Amino acid sequence: MNARREPLKVAVAGLGAIGLPLARRLDAGDVPGLSLVAVSVRDEAKARKAMAGFRQQPQLMGLSALADAADVIVEGLPSKNFLDVAEPAIARGRIFMPLSVGALIDHMQLVEKARKTGARIIVPTGALLGLDAVRATAEGKIATATIITRKPPAGLAGAPLLVAQGLSVDNLKAPLRVFAGSAREAIAGFPANVNVSVALSLAGIGPDRTQVEIWADPGVTRNTHTVRVTSDSSDLTMTIENVPDPDNPRTGRITALSALAALRRLTSPLVVGS
Repeated sequence: MNARREPLKVAVAGLGAIGLPLARRLDAGDVPGLSLVAVSVRDEAKARKAMAGFRQQPQLMGLSALADAADVIVEGLPSKNFLDVAEPAIARGRIFMPLSVGALIDHMQLVEKARKTGARIIVPTGALLGLDAVRATAEGKIATATIITRKPPAGLAGAPLLVAQGLSVDNLKAPLRVFAGSAREAIAGFPANVNVSVALSLAGIGPDRTQVEIWADPGVTRNTHTVRVTSDSSDLTMTIENVPDPDNPRTGRITALSALAALRRLTSPLVVGS
């Protein structure tokens, strides 16, 4: 006899460029075994308008209440709100999926808390590629890991480090390197732009040894990331060119799809990739 499992209940914190398309796909039933039950937003009127065509309206509730309503909590918030949703989810032993993964490295105590409560923290690949290969090389010894990010200048405008340095990327005529340093330093200066570098560092040799270059490049129309890893098992060179989200050029369209793919792995009878 086949046992039919109850659908996993999913809550989405934030209905921005990533959270809204993700919620739409969940509401449409595109992922068998998952059910969208709740969302948390700042502007409830705007959220209700955005979800007007949903088959079933999820509950609107505060961030801390999501962990009481759902088995899986997907976070897509400004980094300042990260702990408001992360801590209750971990305390309740939920599956927590952070999209603002850059905020996670400042709160790695959550990993130890998850070990005690039975929670799981699942970081989607996001706008990157090859994290399965990087994880495999990390089972051996990685010597170096570098990511070079090139974005259209509009995708970097307003980043805290650029503002602090008084550096403008407007009207560039040639590529300009605006940062070189560790992944930990990169996410501090560009919290909305380079979550991919943190994902790479967590899959590999950590945020202090993973090196990052960020370029504002008027010659590109896509957010481009090139990863280079050297290890005792293989050397990797990988490049991805992501179409920017039309409403938020800081992120790529693939980011929401990556979160959807990560959710699908929770219930799929076939999982491909390590």
